[in-house]
Amino acid sequence: MEYGLIGEHLPHSFSPEIHKRIGNYKYEIKELRPEELDSFLTERDFKGINVTIPYKQAVIPYLDEIDEAAKSIGAVNTIVNKNGRLFGYNTDFGGLKALFERTGISVFGKKAVIFGNGGTSHTAEAVLKSLGAQTVLKTDLVPSEGVITNEEAVLKHSDAEILVNTTPMGMFPRLSGMAADPSDFKNLEGVIDVVYNPLRTDFIQKADSLGIPAKGGLYMLVMQAILASEHFFGEKVPKEKAESIYQELLRMKKNIVLIGMPACGKTTIGKLLSEQLERPLFDSDEVIIEKSGRTIPDIFEKDGEKAFRKLESEAIFELSGKTGVIIATGGGAVLDPENIRNLSKNGKIYFLDRPVDSLIPTDDRPTASTAEAIKKRFEERYPLYKKYADKIIDASFGIDEVLNNIKEDFLNESFSD
Repeated sequence: MEYGLIGEHLPHSFSPEIHKRIGNYKYEIKELRPEELDSFLTERDFKGINVTIPYKQAVIPYLDEIDEAAKSIGAVNTIVNKNGRLFGYNTDFGGLKALFERTGISVFGKKAVIFGNGGTSHTAEAVLKSLGAQTVLKTDLVPSEGVITNEEAVLKHSDAEILVNTTPMGMFPRLSGMAADPSDFKNLEGVIDVVYNPLRTDFIQKADSLGIPAKGGLYMLVMQAILASEHFFGEKVPKEKAESIYQELLRMKKNIVLIGMPACGKTTIGKLLSEQLERPLFDSDEVIIEKSGRTIPDIFEKDGEKAFRKLESEAIFELSGKTGVIIATGGGAVLDPENIRNLSKNGKIYFLDRPVDSLIPTDDRPTASTAEAIKKRFEERYPLYKKYADKIIDASFGIDEVLNNIKEDFLNESFSD
């Protein structure tokens, strides 16, 4: 390996896709067990690597030189092999600082709480102090010198204005959970989560729901990679390239989620989007049928709607962890806010708004098997479709126009994670 990333578990890292867009060099992923780290670093058979959890501190004894920023933070995430000598750097600092600056969250004179006490938390502390934070606190499950518990942060420091999550809470594949609830902090002005997969964690979504400026870690990852590349090759990368790569990566990873009434065209439109955008299509109803080995009418008839909704939520949770796909949901998916929250973690939600009179009842849709049933469901669900949609698409037009309207919106949007 000449250039790449080392860590313990790296099944869905975005780093190779970022580095591919930075320059013409091969960037690989190498998972190392703790007992393999010594031989890898001793052999020094690489030109430049990035380092992630849990080795940002463990690599330090193997380095010949460490730059002052990495030394003061106590964590290294970039190593360059210069004629057999290993030089350590911390580009997380520059990446996180750039994320704060891009987001516009003011830190100067504020109280900040960092959740976590690992290598990235040390970086976050250094960044916050460099931006003029008045007070910076770190938390962990077990208190230690200079570190408080999450409970103490809520009880004694609920006046904190800035929250930063550096823990893996809410990170793929465990999409649920928050290190803390932003609603417990009454003076909150900004929230940052270094997690980038999913694009919007529970932590970020909760802050958003409170109207608090909040951003995930994807832009930080892009900037970190650009700064690492500059160390690898000794050449500056234009600043505007960061935004370009960030937008491209967001669009590539973002899911297109289709919601709407039964018979509104979600599956048909989903198949066409899949073909034209070259993205896999997943239908939540089909996932339920495949996993249960039963038809949906059979589940409704023998187990009832409550049992079906449970299976539906499980299917949607599974699909929500995917990136870069099309997801067609069942008509009743909007009945559970948790489904929408999960779909929103990696997806943009499109409501296919088709007039109720044009929705055709069919026997394979238990809640929409008659015109009367469709009308009742429409009245119940229409406000929810409108509430949860990021974009409402008029589906009364022909298929080509509906399809083009979704594509034009998705491909031309300036995204935000």
